[in-house]
Amino acid sequence: MFRVILLILCYALCESAWVRVWEDNFDWDGGVDRSKWDFDDGGGGWGNNEEQYYTTDRRENARCEKFPGSANGRLIIEARKEGWGNRRFTSARLKSKAKWTYGRLQVRAKIPTGRGLWPAIWMLPESQSYGSQYWPDNGEIDVMEQVGY
Repeated sequence: MFRVILLILCYALCESAWVRVWEDNFDWDGGVDRSKWDFDDGGGGWGNNEEQYYTTDRRENARCEKFPGSANGRLIIEARKEGWGNRRFTSARLKSKAKWTYGRLQVRAKIPTGRGLWPAIWMLPESQSYGSQYWPDNGEIDVMEQVGY
């Protein structure tokens, strides 16, 4: 089992001080808050020939848990070796429903290591402003990306 633990705090610049405009601390036991997050679903490789099928709202692949004995929470994204949709593995791919143009993003994450793993936190554009292909023509900002070799 592999786990990714993620804490996301987002801020926007308001006059001369930073003001928090969105936050998710994942501090409950259960599924992902669907009012804040969407799932990408599918197993088409996503341009990287990925071997996993990304599931939607499946707690085996994405869930929130409180740390034992604490009010603090975590988002766990878990890859599993199991057949699903003509793929050998399952996992989850989440995207926030909130959108920003300017601001500061703060993330705390514990990521897995190992050959074949590729955990990442990205910011992708919402529209195709600079070309006909969504990616790579319109860019990507890598907040964190770890290639597992």
